[in-house]
Amino acid sequence: MQESSSYAVGLDIGATKVRAVVAHLDSSTGVPTIVGVGQATSSGMRKGVVVNLQGPAHAIDEALGEAERMSGYEVHGATISVNGSHILTTHADGMVAVGAPDHEISHDDLDRIREVATLGKVPANRDILDVVAHSYKLDGQDGIKDPIGMTGTRLEIDAHVVSALTPYLTNVEKAAESAQVQPHVVVPAPMAAARAVLQESQLENGVAVIDMGASTTGIAIYEEGDLQYVGVVPIGGAHITNDLAIGLKTDPEIAEEVKIKHACALSHAESEAVNVKHEGEVLTFKTEDINEIVEARLEEIFEGIHHHLKRAGRVGKLPSGVVLVGGGAKLKHIADYAKETLSLAARLGQPTGFGGVADDIDKSEFATAIGLMLIDAEQAHHDKPRKGGAKLKTPSVKDVKGGVSKLFGWFKP
Repeated sequence: MQESSSYAVGLDIGATKVRAVVAHLDSSTGVPTIVGVGQATSSGMRKGVVVNLQGPAHAIDEALGEAERMSGYEVHGATISVNGSHILTTHADGMVAVGAPDHEISHDDLDRIREVATLGKVPANRDILDVVAHSYKLDGQDGIKDPIGMTGTRLEIDAHVVSALTPYLTNVEKAAESAQVQPHVVVPAPMAAARAVLQESQLENGVAVIDMGASTTGIAIYEEGDLQYVGVVPIGGAHITNDLAIGLKTDPEIAEEVKIKHACALSHAESEAVNVKHEGEVLTFKTEDINEIVEARLEEIFEGIHHHLKRAGRVGKLPSGVVLVGGGAKLKHIADYAKETLSLAARLGQPTGFGGVADDIDKSEFATAIGLMLIDAEQAHHDKPRKGGAKLKTPSVKDVKGGVSKLFGWFKP
């Protein structure tokens, strides 16, 4: 690879799969072109958190190895995902005196007010992942989105703080570092998926991304261009597979095949038999049994989603509805089920915002990895120079706690 080349890497550390995406960045525009993709089966994760470092570390190594061979680029750092119901959003506000009446608001002032706003709002055992400023007030003038360059003496902020439990976060970082990968930024999975699948108009109108993973289902809600809420339901697609294995009295491998090929989120009145070939044997199951099992677990997942929508005050109030991503979103008629259950518009998300023709990369299960890569690309473009395999000098999660910086300014024009 040429020495002047610049790269971005997204690493989605899921419960059953690790997915890696490597992109080459255009030197003038920063637009990413995907040049390497890899995925590997993972273990050692439970409900989105690491319970055995070796499992995800080995899967990260394998997935990145595949992406490295395809791209010809040696990965030393990546933007990585974090998951689990320990991820929270908390409302925060604060005020600082910024100086004389002719003082121009600077980035240092914004860093200071974000620190003031988060002081005492986040417990000591949690790390701040992002501070999302909804609006500022300057000398009584409210509704300001960006006060940089404006003059005034008293600055106030209204914001949301995204945080995660420190031990869980540290273990995700350790798993990456065990595979010789330095985490650039750590991003909650549903927020990363949102980066890949949402348009600016949706972000303004009001929309939720539902990331249906193997052991968790994440939700990120946006309105007026900003994140309003993030939450995680500790149930996912693997629970449906296990239910099918128990209910149909079969192996989990066969249950997974039944789920992908024959299960349907919306049951049909007619009953028919489906056949599955496994190791030379033909197994027969009734569709009504399959759908009954699937629907029972889906009901539980969507009750959890409804609970988060209620906590966010957005039940039935999102004009752009919900966008479904993740491996669980491959279930037949899942968008129709979401529409019916949540009384909102629903569609499957498709990642955009990149070039490249890697096979199957535009599928919903790659949304989080692509979103992470796009965030990494944004960081790389703003923090030049970044050459070949050099590590990106952006704050890690722990650095962010001291002086909070807006990591997710990529939705802004």
